[in-house]
Amino acid sequence: MRVPSLVVLLPAFIYATSLAGIAGQPPKGGNPVAAQLKNPVAKTPESIAAGRKVYQRLCARCHGPNAKGDGGGAGGGGIPSDLTDEVWDHGSTDGEIFTTIHDGTSIDMEGYAEQITDTDLWHIVNYLRSIGPRK
Repeated sequence: MRVPSLVVLLPAFIYATSLAGIAGQPPKGGNPVAAQLKNPVAKTPESIAAGRKVYQRLCARCHGPNAKGDGGGAGGGGIPSDLTDEVWDHGSTDGEIFTTIHDGTSIDMEGYAEQITDTDLWHIVNYLRSIGPRK
């Protein structure tokens, strides 16, 4: 009896992706669904200031005060991302950044949906846009 390849490959895929999560190395690449999200909050000086305030309260511990990835607070042993460089591991659109913060990516980058309102998440996106790569 021939076993369908999906039955053989699915456990291997689950094992590999679970190891990636355990190692603090989530799969990288953009999120096409999240990329379609449009930022409903205008990028104003007030929004950027509000985003900076929330960033300093919740994100600077890991990503550092200037978002260079030098905060040292990652609990799972991973290295926090430098949010000012040109490399965005989980996508660089506003929607992808929002989704990464909202849902998280790993043990180190937890989701903040329970701690930050969607409006404040969009303010953080606007703040990161003001200091990071322009895309």
